[in-house]
Amino acid sequence: MKTESTAKYVLRLTLTLLIITTLVAASLAGVNSITKPEIDRINAEKTQKAIEAVLPGGGEALESFPDETGLVTAVYQGESGYAVQVAPAGFDGEIDMMVGVGSDGSVLGISIISHTETAGLGAVAADSGEKGQAFRSQFTGLTGQVLVTKDGGTVEAITGATITSRAVSQGVTAALACVADLG
Repeated sequence: MKTESTAKYVLRLTLTLLIITTLVAASLAGVNSITKPEIDRINAEKTQKAIEAVLPGGGEALESFPDETGLVTAVYQGESGYAVQVAPAGFDGEIDMMVGVGSDGSVLGISIISHTETAGLGAVAADSGEKGQAFRSQFTGLTGQVLVTKDGGTVEAITGATITSRAVSQGVTAALACVADLG
């Protein structure tokens, strides 16, 4: 029985692994190219629904906008104010949300577009149920710096999800600051 040398054995394993990973990578790239247009369309629809939820009549995207926080990703101007898209860091990733800010500089409402927060805890912020709606409604009418009660503010944090609640508050504060800088 002839044994294979260690160098040949390692080379054979390396080449086999390289071929397998190349095929998997090519397959994933192919699937991505097929699904990307549909994913982009769905994301655009979610964003448009979020704009309409927080800014009556919707709005047109602004080309440039002030943002000292690095959280603002887009701003839409409408007749009654602005819809500001922000992405604060929550417990388990970014929380992509839309904040409606009226002409008077107060929050009209918030809508969470996407998140990766823990189900039953941080995910309550985006939930369409009673708890989620109650949490989001606290922001309506607020101005200036928005904080949870643990930090001296007026927003009651979601039980067990203080980090998520702080992130949403931080996003709302960034949106208000952006609109204030717009004048």
